[in-house]
Amino acid sequence: MRNNGILVLAILLVCICMHGQNKQLLYDFNEIPQSLMVNPGVEIDYKWYAGVPVSNISFQAGSSGVDVNDLFLNDGLDFTDKFSQQVIYGMSPRDELSGTYQVELLSGGFRGRDEDNFYSFGIYNEGDAIGYWFRDLAILGFEGNANNLNRRFDLSHLKTRGEMMNVFHFGVNKRMDDQLTVGVRAKIYSSIFDFNSTKNDGYFVTTQGQNNIFANTLVSDMEWRISGIPSIREAEKDGTLANTITKRAFFGGNLGIGTDLGFTYKLSDQTVFTASLLDLGFIYHSNDVKRYTLKGSATVEGVEIILPDALSDPNQDFWEDLIDDVEALIPFEENDKSYVTFRPTKLNASIRHNWGEQIQSLENCDCGPNVSGSTRGVKYANSAGGHLYAINRPRGPQVALTAFYQRRIGNVLALKSTYTVDKFSFTNIGLGLNLQAGPVNFYVLADNLLGYQNLANSRYQSFQFGLNIISWGKK
Repeated sequence: MRNNGILVLAILLVCICMHGQNKQLLYDFNEIPQSLMVNPGVEIDYKWYAGVPVSNISFQAGSSGVDVNDLFLNDGLDFTDKFSQQVIYGMSPRDELSGTYQVELLSGGFRGRDEDNFYSFGIYNEGDAIGYWFRDLAILGFEGNANNLNRRFDLSHLKTRGEMMNVFHFGVNKRMDDQLTVGVRAKIYSSIFDFNSTKNDGYFVTTQGQNNIFANTLVSDMEWRISGIPSIREAEKDGTLANTITKRAFFGGNLGIGTDLGFTYKLSDQTVFTASLLDLGFIYHSNDVKRYTLKGSATVEGVEIILPDALSDPNQDFWEDLIDDVEALIPFEENDKSYVTFRPTKLNASIRHNWGEQIQSLENCDCGPNVSGSTRGVKYANSAGGHLYAINRPRGPQVALTAFYQRRIGNVLALKSTYTVDKFSFTNIGLGLNLQAGPVNFYVLADNLLGYQNLANSRYQSFQFGLNIISWGKK
């Protein structure tokens, strides 16, 4: 069975829908207010900020197994051969397409009466998804089972999950002393839709039969869970899609809670260690839920016709009998039982060393470098260090390591360059720019710059930009 077209379509749809998650350019880029979102314990020197609605956007896309060039490069090779070599047989069950997009609908923050406390709040829309390559199922669909006697096709290769939601958050950032700043953020998740199938097990195998040529054995423990999708499908038919999505995004869907934690600690006047733990939370799916299960085991040898007994009932439907037998042994069931999903928790940690010219912050306080030995509000022209990122995924943690260098030119311009190694690329060079024009803050961050030379040959791209208004409370 060679359903090449179906497999190609499946690959392209997954490539469109999946994204990556690491924000190494934004992390510890203190000049950008959105750095609070990746470390609630970041050092803050402004009085208040307000994000321009729907102007702060991040998007990332990555594939660890195949790129567009692998399939569609005009090199004279047959497409079917390239598809089978690069995709069907070339990708492993650990190859993935994964990630997130994020759009801030509302964001802001302000310093409290106690100057050491900073409060932040906001709403953002986020989509997160991951799909692992279902290698054995693809080979079974591509080759069929006739030439694969005694080979067990592993059903656990099917692992995927995805979700879209609005996140409402409120955070507190507290400067404990000149060395330590800590932060915590509370979150409410309002799910728009969710789908997942991550705990599958079992196999399919074809062997020689006794009463027929072949015997097919299926041992299955599989489940597909969705929430929000049935009502969205109905809304498409009724022409009320926008209203349904908006309702689910603003507390009309399934809800969950979570928290972010973070801190910044100065090991010395010029060496800083930071860490954060993000999206430690869950969503309880109880409405608009569907669960589909296929659990059991069976061995069938196809349609068995025993002559001359079969001639006694010429109206007997042998195929329908076979289907009924299989469904009795391995029932395909549907229910609407509630379920819980845990957010993909993310860990960040960095070590940074600062040096060069000291730049006085615009912060309105007597905190210069010569005031009682305090280093509050002081920045250095140069910073360099390393950053560790990890995210919890269905097949285990996904890790990235980044080396970075940051250059500040007064309080107006800051540049950050990064070199990142992860499963998507070993040549990921990124560049970030932050511009402060009076109260107007503008930033743009782009990852994997070498990939822009040929996007079709790139397995990872990331882009983020935003616009804020910042005040230091000057009188």
